[in-house]
Amino acid sequence: MDAYSGYNQIRMHPADEEKTAFITEAGAFCYKVMPFGLKNAGATYQRLMDKVFKEIIGKDMEVYVDDMLRLNPEKCSFGVKAGKFLGFMLTERGIKANPDKCQAIINMRSPQNLKEVQQLMGKVAVLSRFIPRSAETALPIFGALKKGKFTWTNECEEAFKHLKATLSAPPILTRPTPGIPLHLYLSASKKAISSVLIQEREGEQRPVYFVSKVLQNPETRYSRIDKVALALVTTSRRLRSYFQNFGIVVQTDLPI
Repeated sequence: MDAYSGYNQIRMHPADEEKTAFITEAGAFCYKVMPFGLKNAGATYQRLMDKVFKEIIGKDMEVYVDDMLRLNPEKCSFGVKAGKFLGFMLTERGIKANPDKCQAIINMRSPQNLKEVQQLMGKVAVLSRFIPRSAETALPIFGALKKGKFTWTNECEEAFKHLKATLSAPPILTRPTPGIPLHLYLSASKKAISSVLIQEREGEQRPVYFVSKVLQNPETRYSRIDKVALALVTTSRRLRSYFQNFGIVVQTDLPI
């Protein structure tokens, strides 16, 4: 079930209506119901759904913002070892990249024009959480996007092959166990920043999530310590739910 204009079903508090004011050629207006785009709209709607369906959530229904899933026993599978969910493979070992999406990149030919480069990078972005230092690896390919005339260099080809090799056997991401702290490793290079969130269990470090980002031109002039701090800020924003629910130990060779 998908709620119809879900956010608009929630009334604005009268005193807050003027805070949503906007001006048009026909005059100034404000919302009487919660509009799309407010910073806390998603969280507000989720709280309402949790309250409305609290008696059956986890039993007969699951709620994800404005999408309600009512469980049908005849169409459910129980006791399975693996299955696809939200585009990923959930297994008893952890979270695996969708093999169909990995194979789609592996089967791609080297891009022949800018549009094909954009398609490639879009597919890589979907799987970036499984690729260590993906932004740094793909730097030559990003460079091909910025140039006015399309040029696929040897460096681009090597980066493309490296991405294919990684996706031929992507790492399995662990589902972190509550109560056990996570460790965050940060790194920074001249043009990219990267991090990996891991959890140590049974003497083994298991990856939870990989994050990386190509630096904008002004950011490339940051000092190394500033780049590492930027990596921490970027990761904390990207993985906010982990930072809110787990203790996290930041591992770096620099004093932040």
